[in-house]
Amino acid sequence: RRRLLAEWGFSDLEMRDVINAGALDHIEATVAAGASAQSARKWWMGELARTARERDVELTALEVTPAQVAELQGLVDEGKINDKIAKQVLLKVLDGQGDPAAIVEAEGLAVVSDDSVLTSAVDQAIADNPDVVAKIQGGKVQAIGALIGPIMKATRGQADAGKVREIIMDKL
Repeated sequence: RRRLLAEWGFSDLEMRDVINAGALDHIEATVAAGASAQSARKWWMGELARTARERDVELTALEVTPAQVAELQGLVDEGKINDKIAKQVLLKVLDGQGDPAAIVEAEGLAVVSDDSVLTSAVDQAIADNPDVVAKIQGGKVQAIGALIGPIMKATRGQADAGKVREIIMDKL
């Protein structure tokens, strides 16, 4: 435990919670499969623990392997999906629909980063929100969030938010 605590950089409190939840072996296997310790802890102690509570089962009884969790995090790290989509994919994995990459491919859940699609959504958001555009052009850059929301809605939450922000800033 001391070795893992040092390797992973968890606080004593985080390690205690991991051990109490019975997630230590799963997190260690997820890290061995290629995920970072922090992301492995995030999935096992966050989304998976919540799902286990909702389904009234032990964390270890969930139908997901550490390799699948590592694969899911890998898709997020590569920018192929975002955290919101990853949670949807995780639920499908838990329901036995396959591995994360196969689910993303089969259901077309990959993040939209095609410039032409994003540019048209940005153009529409700019046309629909002239007051927000005026604020941004007046120097209130944080107002950009008011444009990103409709764009995310238009792309069903699959737009690459960083790329959307970049396109908006280029246009304005």
